[in-house]
Amino acid sequence: MRWDAQALNAQAVDAEALNAETPRTGTQAPDGQTAPLPAPALLPLAGLVRSVTTPEFAGVTFHEVTAKSVLNKVAAGSRMPFEWTINPYRGCSHACVYCFARKTHTYLDFDAGLDFDSQVVVKVNAAEVLRRELAKPSWQRHQVALGTNTDPYQRAEGRYQLMPGIIRALADSGTPLSILTKGTLLARDIPLLKHAATQVPVGVGISLAMTDEQLSEAVEPGTPGPRARLKLISRLREAGLPCGVMAMPILPWLSDSDEALDSLFGSLAAAGATGVSAGALYLKPGTREWFMQWIAREHPQLAGKYRRLYGGGSYASKEYRAWLAGRVRFFKARHGFIGSTGFSHEDIDQDPRDEEARYPAGSLPGSARIRHGRGTAGSVGHSGTGESAAEPVAAQPTLF
Repeated sequence: MRWDAQALNAQAVDAEALNAETPRTGTQAPDGQTAPLPAPALLPLAGLVRSVTTPEFAGVTFHEVTAKSVLNKVAAGSRMPFEWTINPYRGCSHACVYCFARKTHTYLDFDAGLDFDSQVVVKVNAAEVLRRELAKPSWQRHQVALGTNTDPYQRAEGRYQLMPGIIRALADSGTPLSILTKGTLLARDIPLLKHAATQVPVGVGISLAMTDEQLSEAVEPGTPGPRARLKLISRLREAGLPCGVMAMPILPWLSDSDEALDSLFGSLAAAGATGVSAGALYLKPGTREWFMQWIAREHPQLAGKYRRLYGGGSYASKEYRAWLAGRVRFFKARHGFIGSTGFSHEDIDQDPRDEEARYPAGSLPGSARIRHGRGTAGSVGHSGTGESAAEPVAAQPTLF
């Protein structure tokens, strides 16, 4: 183990740990070129211990900090289906161009674009601090959600291994938990999650909104591809754990065709997902600027359409969202996703806070089909014929 030799500008690397989850491409700068190794951050990050770079994460700097607290209280009046969250990382090497959390990096005086992808803050003492917080007499064992801001199973988790300690601390304290991730590194912790499910309600959700490998590589370059995530869903279900899917964001003109939606929901049903929530791309400030740069560069013929569809706001037009919600209902019915319960993003008039929940139907402890490790396989079916879907194929609005 030579990570300790990797203080900023050092060259040693723990290749085995770092390769636990290999991304498909490097971090991309706005001009589409692979970004150079970033300069050391000169920021007064609270609790900063050291900053680390490694050739295995070309272009990424990890800022190791000691946190004073890791439990985050959701704001009063929120519509989130949970009251507390934990984010062991800030920033994310998954580098999804559409990530709604980009703006949060500006609170650390980083930018919402390349810095979000390449300047990752790691709370190295997260599990230790969490145990102290959970031991307080005032803790009421409310559900805790992980993956609400940045991915807890991004690739660096292979080295830092923060999640096992966090999961154990929550389960040992009797605290229900739910996880949302794109990271196949979650498979490492399946035995631990199975054990935790004998102690407390456990929900697991996978974020997957497209089956087109090429498109996925373009818009979420640091993530495992769709096939890998589908295999993870199957592994979770085979282990007896519930697994909902957040099929967001659906990208206008890129992943919203009938063929794309049919492939997505059919693949999720075949993998055994216990529920799906789906909805259109949401472009809050910080994300909007970064995504629009990407569209203008990679799909210039769509740049004007996106500007008209989103106007000056964060949401696609109400007409588009109504059309997409209808197509989602049609293909969910075709592939057996009926009667799913849980937090859904399908309402036409989404509240901005709904996006921040990032939890799919069937993944939350309250809606999971398996509690404390016991239960049935869920309600997902797959007719393969689409005979139950009576709605005719609708054309996408041509207004845009």
